[in-house]
Amino acid sequence: MDVRQLEYFLAVVDHGGFNRASAALYVAQPSLSQSVRALERDLGAELFHRIGRRVVLTEAGTALVEPAREAVRGLDLARAAVESVQGLHRGRVDVAALPTQAIEPLTSMVSGFAARHPRVSVAVRAAFSVRDIVGMVRTGACELGLVATSGPLVTADVRVHPVVRQRFVLLAPPGGPFAPGETVGRASLEGRRVIVGQEGSGMRRFVDGLREAGVGFEIAVETEHRVSILPLVLGGAGVAVVTDAWRGLAERAGVLVLDIEPADALDVALVSRRGPLTPAARAFLDHAVPSEPPAPSAPGASPDPSATPGPS
Repeated sequence: MDVRQLEYFLAVVDHGGFNRASAALYVAQPSLSQSVRALERDLGAELFHRIGRRVVLTEAGTALVEPAREAVRGLDLARAAVESVQGLHRGRVDVAALPTQAIEPLTSMVSGFAARHPRVSVAVRAAFSVRDIVGMVRTGACELGLVATSGPLVTADVRVHPVVRQRFVLLAPPGGPFAPGETVGRASLEGRRVIVGQEGSGMRRFVDGLREAGVGFEIAVETEHRVSILPLVLGGAGVAVVTDAWRGLAERAGVLVLDIEPADALDVALVSRRGPLTPAARAFLDHAVPSEPPAPSAPGASPDPSATPGPS
């Protein structure tokens, strides 16, 4: 067994098949297949069920994923430690992020980091729940993750580094029904047409809470595509509740961004592996996280789906 075989194995897992993995690695598919088969012979077990062009992990393959990520990440850490002796001149940071946090604060984090370390690349991977991000970081698929929860995240699986609180705001078209600069009471959404996100998202949790509190409104559009929210609001389809991460983008597009009272917010944090980080990931964390002490974690705790909502 060697690290290259493990890298090839993980590429097949991450890309869902040999064809896509070979394309991503710029390796001929026969070479990739031979390497994985050699790994299977060495381990004495099949790692994939091959069903036509599809592959599905066997029980042995599933058991190998996390140790393989640890081994590959350990080699990256060793290489980076040697290179860092002469300064942070190269490297890569893998960050998993929820959709709204990928708009902000991630863009500011990456921009500032790139200005300081222009030769270090940042790879952003999409995830759609806090649980997914914690799992990606814990298993080594990413070194860092950016999450948003309805309270401080408490988990023993990763280290939690609080970043900022994002307040919920209302996006409304410039022609009404609200005036620029108006503070909108929750009761003012009675009878309004509202654009909502998918179940489990922070914005959906907020509007569902309004309905539970007796505020009646009509769901005009339910969308999983965040890029459609601003055009829908501008087109008059309805109003939308999002976090103020959207403020700059929305105002530049001509959408009104209005405060909602009483206020509610999400806690945004970076999470990192409990083991050593590569110098690039450590530098990103040091740049992105304020100097406050990290939030306490409870030994043995695990993410609570009710306390850690999905994307905001």
